[in-house]
Amino acid sequence: MCGIVGYVGEEQAAPILLEGLAKLEYRGYDSAGIAVRNETSGDISIVKAKGRLKILSEKTDNGRSVHGTCGIGHTRWATHGEPSENNAHPHCTDDKSVVLVHNGIIENYQELKDKLVKSGYTFYSQTDTEIAVKLVDYYYKKTGTPLEALTRSMLRIRGSYAFGVMFHDHPGKLFAARKDSPLIIGRSSSGSLIASDVPAILDKTRHVYYIDNMEIAELTKDEVHFYNIDREEIQKEIVEIKWDAESAEKGGYEHFMLKEIHEQPKAVQDMIGAYVKDGAIDFSEVGLDDAALKEFERIYIVACGSAYHVGMAGKYVFEDLARIPVEVDLASEFRYRNPIVAPNSLVIIVSQSGETADSLAALRLMKEREVPVMGIVNVVGSSIARESDYTLYTYAGPEISVATTKAYSTQLIAMYLLAIQAAKEKEMIDDDRYAELLAEMETLPSKIQKTLDDKERIQWFASKYANARDIFFIGRGLDYAISLEGSLKMKEISYIHSEAYAAGELKHGPISLVENGILVVGVLTQSDLFEKTLSNMVEVKSRGAYLMGLTTYGNYNIEDTADFSVYVPKTEEYFTTSLAIVPLQLMGYYVSVAKGLDVDKPRNLAKSVTVE
Repeated sequence: MCGIVGYVGEEQAAPILLEGLAKLEYRGYDSAGIAVRNETSGDISIVKAKGRLKILSEKTDNGRSVHGTCGIGHTRWATHGEPSENNAHPHCTDDKSVVLVHNGIIENYQELKDKLVKSGYTFYSQTDTEIAVKLVDYYYKKTGTPLEALTRSMLRIRGSYAFGVMFHDHPGKLFAARKDSPLIIGRSSSGSLIASDVPAILDKTRHVYYIDNMEIAELTKDEVHFYNIDREEIQKEIVEIKWDAESAEKGGYEHFMLKEIHEQPKAVQDMIGAYVKDGAIDFSEVGLDDAALKEFERIYIVACGSAYHVGMAGKYVFEDLARIPVEVDLASEFRYRNPIVAPNSLVIIVSQSGETADSLAALRLMKEREVPVMGIVNVVGSSIARESDYTLYTYAGPEISVATTKAYSTQLIAMYLLAIQAAKEKEMIDDDRYAELLAEMETLPSKIQKTLDDKERIQWFASKYANARDIFFIGRGLDYAISLEGSLKMKEISYIHSEAYAAGELKHGPISLVENGILVVGVLTQSDLFEKTLSNMVEVKSRGAYLMGLTTYGNYNIEDTADFSVYVPKTEEYFTTSLAIVPLQLMGYYVSVAKGLDVDKPRNLAKSVTVE
């Protein structure tokens, strides 16, 4: 839930570390620090700062005051110990013989700390990371080699970690190790880099290696060596990142979130183009043949956050179109309820980052039980992508804002494609219906763009409700799935209490919360449910609610009930989620902007949730 950057090479390290950490600010953090080795004196300088990265930059004159060509940097999101300079990374031994940065959580830190205290170690921070660096030091003093010190420490640590490590006795070298937290190794013309995410090093290189669990990398300015937990050297293939540096920049937009909302037509077009070829869906890249898809009798969709809402939408489409029973689970619940998975089932794990801790744990649980798993992910080479039996990439490109938009939209397309192909293979639709659905899907990018063209009306309305305390979203069927995501967008970036309810549940409790002036957003894109949801809107209006109605062009009678109406183009009703979510994304964005909040880095949230 924080950022790691490391560099060893020919250039000054500190400016590179600060630039890389700035590219990882979207992941969320509360303090930052760097450690750089001075080649002349051999000393390792550590500089830390509480708060935003600019404070650290000012303390180091943008890195110019810290000299050296080998260093590590970190942005911390507090788990153990309050945000402070003392608790910030990098952490070190008392003599700075070992310096370390860490992402993740060490679950048995107290047990390890007790062992180290008995061995004479003292501690200056409240963090689990200080335990890790001193454990590495303990084994380094016993073995004399960084590689053995790291492997023995890794075998003792329970939990998740990505480490970047410097040893005073080994100048010109960085070490990296990981278990369940993302970490990549880059090679540039001037040296070697480590990072917890691609954007941190994208302006330096597009050539990276992915480290697997329980592996170690040893970096010098000229080369990188990889080792398994048995300290045997292993070979890895370098991977080229297709993104360019500009795709991870704002491109003239005020915020990444607004840029990414506007990138949705292209992202959806790219997603469709990747899998629809010559009028047919082609999953050969995924490793899934049509015969296998036909054999699945039940589907389990497991995800967190917005990806879970994609699963909710997918359930309605799969069950109605392909007649396959679908269960949707929060990954954090699925993995702990000892799930009973029926024979001939497919488990679909949905994750933007491909590193979501609970989703990854659910995947591994299913692999242990020999259940086929498909990963729907955006990040090439991520853990979920590599460990799934089938990997369906969403091709959304880098998504920087914490609040997902274009990744969510491409995940929806993945669900549509899977459901349509399954329906065809199970003979639930004929060739004409198949072609009709694909043809309509091809129109979604232009229809999303048409929805974006009407954004000024949303901006005007959002400014009226910037001071709202509570907002409710209601809908039925697919409209309920849309409401869940719209509500999440509102709460996560505007900090307004927001809830989504299945409209039919209003009379079972939620309607008691409706009072004079409260905003209720009604989503009505499903024709067979339009009148029922409209009746629910009348119910809340009679109790003083102010109504926003979201429906498709042509349903103008909604204006008799709603105080403010928003329209999206008509499309196949299975696909309306792709259009109706756009005004709700814009609504959340413009409310946040009107309140003067940090849209891209909402408080207490991180882009990639790599701890449980």
